[in-house]
Amino acid sequence: MKNVLQLAVALFLPAILLAQKKPLEHSVYDGWKSAGERSISSDGKWVVYSINPQEGDGTMYIHGLDNSFKKEIPRGYLPRFSENNKYLVFKIRPAFKDTRDARIKKKRPDEMPKDTLGIMELGLDSVRKIPRVKNFKTPEKGDGVWIAYHLEKALSEPGKPKAALDSLTQLNNLTRMADSLMRVVDSIRNKANEAKIKGLTVLQAPKKDVKPATKPTDPVEEGTELILYNLVTKEEKKYPLVAEYFFSEPGNVLLIETTRKNSDTLSQAALVWVSTSNGKSDTIFRKFNDAKSYAIDEAGTQLAFVAERDSAVKALTKFYKLYYFKAGNDSATLRADRNTDGVVKGLTVSPDYNNQFSQNGNKLFFGLTQIRKPKDTTLVDFETARLDVWHYNDDYLQPQQLVNASQELRRSYLAVFNGTDSRPVTLGAEDAENVSLADEGNADFVMATSSKDSRVSAQWEGFARQTAYLISTKDGSRKKVSDKLRAFYSISPKGRFVLWYDWKAKNYFTYNVESGVSTNISKDIKFPLWDEEDDHPDDPPPHGAPSWTENDQTVLIYDKYDIWEVDPQGKSAPVNITHGIGRATKAELRYVRTDNENRFIKDGEQVLLRSFNFSTKYEGFYTLDLAKKVKPVQINSLPASFNSVIKAKKSDRFIVQKSNINESELFWTGDLKEFNKLTDIAQQQKDYNWLSAELVKWKMFDGKESEGLLFKPENFDPKKKYPVIFYFYERDADGLYNYRTPAPSASTINIPYFVSNGYLVFDPNIYYKDGNPGESAYNSVVSAAKVLSKLPYVDSTKMAIQGQSWGGYQVAYLVTRTKMFAAAGAGAPVANMTSAYGGIRWGSGLNRQFQYEHSQSRIGGTLWQKRDLYIKNSPLFTADKVTTPILIMHNDKDGAVPWYQGIEYFTALRRLNKKVWMLQYNDEDHNLVERRNRKDLSIRLSQFFDYHLKGAPPAKWITDGVPATVKGIEWGTETSAEKKAF
Repeated sequence: MKNVLQLAVALFLPAILLAQKKPLEHSVYDGWKSAGERSISSDGKWVVYSINPQEGDGTMYIHGLDNSFKKEIPRGYLPRFSENNKYLVFKIRPAFKDTRDARIKKKRPDEMPKDTLGIMELGLDSVRKIPRVKNFKTPEKGDGVWIAYHLEKALSEPGKPKAALDSLTQLNNLTRMADSLMRVVDSIRNKANEAKIKGLTVLQAPKKDVKPATKPTDPVEEGTELILYNLVTKEEKKYPLVAEYFFSEPGNVLLIETTRKNSDTLSQAALVWVSTSNGKSDTIFRKFNDAKSYAIDEAGTQLAFVAERDSAVKALTKFYKLYYFKAGNDSATLRADRNTDGVVKGLTVSPDYNNQFSQNGNKLFFGLTQIRKPKDTTLVDFETARLDVWHYNDDYLQPQQLVNASQELRRSYLAVFNGTDSRPVTLGAEDAENVSLADEGNADFVMATSSKDSRVSAQWEGFARQTAYLISTKDGSRKKVSDKLRAFYSISPKGRFVLWYDWKAKNYFTYNVESGVSTNISKDIKFPLWDEEDDHPDDPPPHGAPSWTENDQTVLIYDKYDIWEVDPQGKSAPVNITHGIGRATKAELRYVRTDNENRFIKDGEQVLLRSFNFSTKYEGFYTLDLAKKVKPVQINSLPASFNSVIKAKKSDRFIVQKSNINESELFWTGDLKEFNKLTDIAQQQKDYNWLSAELVKWKMFDGKESEGLLFKPENFDPKKKYPVIFYFYERDADGLYNYRTPAPSASTINIPYFVSNGYLVFDPNIYYKDGNPGESAYNSVVSAAKVLSKLPYVDSTKMAIQGQSWGGYQVAYLVTRTKMFAAAGAGAPVANMTSAYGGIRWGSGLNRQFQYEHSQSRIGGTLWQKRDLYIKNSPLFTADKVTTPILIMHNDKDGAVPWYQGIEYFTALRRLNKKVWMLQYNDEDHNLVERRNRKDLSIRLSQFFDYHLKGAPPAKWITDGVPATVKGIEWGTETSAEKKAF
């Protein structure tokens, strides 16, 4: 009998445990954790990573991979290993509760809780903590011993008045003011005497009208203390009144910008050049109003910056000048201003360009900008018109101009100084606005592209055709590379070739800089280099981005599956370096750049490839020896997705984030075969009814096979009947092994929440035919619904659809074509293509015509060419066919789909007495940004679908709405059976 009982327990215990698991609640979102920052030391011996809740305090972890050392830093973030792999520097956030309380009390910014700096020697448990630190910096390279950290403004002690100026300071200030006034008086007397001698009349104003010729200098935002700290010796040096600071790349120099002190009228802003090797500080520039755009060359011996030192604080036009300093000189010297020979008339030195030296230090690149007419301050605002003037010959529509106005006002045109030349060469111009350096600036040319004369057509084409030039850095002369192509241009790492993919020709081309010859380098590849499955009414895009090998010998390009090594001169035949393995296994193979500093694949480098199998959805890795011309060697292929792969600079160790439907964890590995788990975040879901995902394939109405993802609850019982929500956008089936995080909704249903609460969710792929986007959605979604409705565990009377943006449009269309669904949710739907066609995407200012003629909306022609298709695909014109209750969300600051589209659909359905609701979140964008609104939407989505698919009691907003008179007082989310979720 005892054995029988044990057997019964063993058989039924798993089912009992599953039954005890809780469904996810909205309240879990804030505390739901995920992996955040992660880094590995260059020697591969140490890793640091963070685990953070969505709202609240996270934790940073330090692990020694060759020892048992582990350390937790509550609220730690922004970790940086020293270059010598001996130290870790990081920041520590204030407690979330403290910051929240301070916000509630509306404390001033300087009274808010501030960050703390943490410094630790790896392997030791102790942490040095420095409170109230703004930021810190370390050199990018060097010996790894230096750090500089910048303190916040010191807080005044509570109840203690600000310190008064001491008597001596007051006396000195008064003496200086008296001296200044005496000089003014003497000047006036001298001018009066000169006038009398010349027989001129001196007009004297009454004493009461006499004003001082000078006034106290306007106060500035004073800098705060900076500490230069040696991690090895623990020595530190303090610098007061620091506004900004920068290390040179090797760390041999620290540049410091200081402000003047308001209480000391003789103090001046200054730039200080600090040599870290001996601690010597040299003031190289003084007395300026503003300085910026600092550039230190790679060796740390040259400095360039722009500064303004002549204008009044409130001057409408300020002219910046370019200054230069070289180590060993006494001070920085003027290099260029608007009057310098070589600067084009009408241009001046730009304060907005990020100055830079060439890699070898022989060239200095800086920016020029237009001198613009200042605003006439004598005009009275309330007496002047305010309007925007649209003109048919404008390059850009007014909304786009307004969105980009601040960027355009900061536009800079590139110029260069060659060596010690006194005359700069202007490279950029209105017809050469985008400039790229060649060979890190070492080459004697740059590449410029321009969309001038092609911008108007971008309104309906969705892109501007580019003309490319090579411009000499010696004299500014030009050579045209190509004219008005739809292409992405790039320069090879050593600057020998310009490379581009021509969308119309569907091939790659190079321009040989030395010979001036253009060559189609991919014409002998017999497989398509473009996306064959792209179904937009436009030329298809290429597969991936090319990669170069050392010295510009070859370039790697892709077809759908494999990688081709191509001769940029077009002389040698292309070589399939993956030996057709990708095509044979139906797997996409792609090069993984493991060091972002490497601009090319080095000779002899073992190349890492990522693989994705289109059939199984498995991901994995191969290694490839380019030099030996052998087949790539497979490392693995796993039912997982790899979200990030980070390699140690000087070791073969990696940190990877490996995910599947059940977990998304960090691992370290030395070979990408054996994965050593660093995190165990999935423990947080062990008490909840989780979900599974499976790939489903079916034949659509047109006979073509499609696939989609079916999500089931962990406690799935095939004997039960489940409600189903179909969520869709375009194609998501390749994400079978992606982890899905419970989180408040920005616009779409949260799949883990709904599945955990007893729903099935199906996400079908959608394949489109030009001119029929609505029917294409019907072909996919409704065919899938019919297949699923026949499954014994699906309640075919309780099926719903939900989508956002393009998905929202498809939802709005489908409810006009079928009565299968018991409820629908459409976020930001286009209801009327005829009015949306000429609308504006307010976030970018772009006109929407291109979207219908060439892009996602897939009509494939203008409104007057294909009027019938615009009407046929617009849900508004068949709104009378709708029987499905529908929830619309459309927000009043939507920057992608005009808000009036949701209103048009809502008012039409309301006029037709259909069941329709619309959520309009105030001052919110296309997808919700504010977390409080995301939480609210999550509640309403669950209430809406629970009511229509499960028969749950309706929330008050569903039955009665929320009148404007109680806005902000009541939210209508209460039901008789439910308390507030938050």
